[in-house]
Amino acid sequence: MSAPAVGVFAGRRLLDYAIAGVVGQAIVAGGRAALRGGSGRGLLVGAVAQGIRLGRTLETAAEETRLRAGDLVAEARERLGEEATPPTTPSAGAADDHGHVH
Repeated sequence: MSAPAVGVFAGRRLLDYAIAGVVGQAIVAGGRAALRGGSGRGLLVGAVAQGIRLGRTLETAAEETRLRAGDLVAEARERLGEEATPPTTPSAGAADDHGHVH
């Protein structure tokens, strides 16, 4: 079996860190809420903030992985003597164009 691609390993590591951050935030916020005797609102706000950070981290990792995979494919095509096309960035309108108006 071959070793995982570098981008996949880095994405997995980022995911592990993000999960640890969310769990840590929940524990700290839960302890604070219990000490104050207040509502769970602070815990929920902290968890949502961590979720937003996690989403951004995962988006970045996915984009890096996509670009690295594109580089590998381009290099492989170059070795075969084919013309390598660079990875494309999806346009904002094309991703949302599925036959109806918003």
